Amino acid sequence: MPGSVHSQDPQDQSMVDAVDQSQEEELVLDERRILVLPGSSETAASFQFEGEGHTMGNALRYAIMKNPAVEFCGYTIPHPSDAKMHLRIQTIETTTALEALEKGFSDLMDLCDVVTEKFTASRDQFNEENNNKMQS
Repeated sequence: MPGSVHSQDPQDQSMVDAVDQSQEEELVLDERRILVLPGSSETAASFQFEGEGHTMGNALRYAIMKNPAVEFCGYTIPHPSDAKMHLRIQTIETTTALEALEKGFSDLMDLCDVVTEKFTASRDQFNEENNNKMQS
């Protein structure tokens, strides 16, 4: 699957050139392991996330489904006692599943930045109003 996954640490960067139908490929993203599961193609791939659950699965699914090039995105938790989450992405021919995953991560990070900014602004406004009331 063409594309790259970048990490904060240049030594951890991985490039994915092709999906081998018989073997899992490992990607390293922010020191977490992501596996491309067997049977994946360029436009339809399943990924396994180690140490993730419903919180990441649902948020990432939401962000990826906002992409008009994505036909389907869903996640499952294969077993509640395993800390693993599977994510399936199917795209139209103009983009790959890996590109959709990377865009989903980027969009989710942007969404988190907006939430953080709005929360911080509201908290600061609340604290200022309470300090003014206490001084009056």
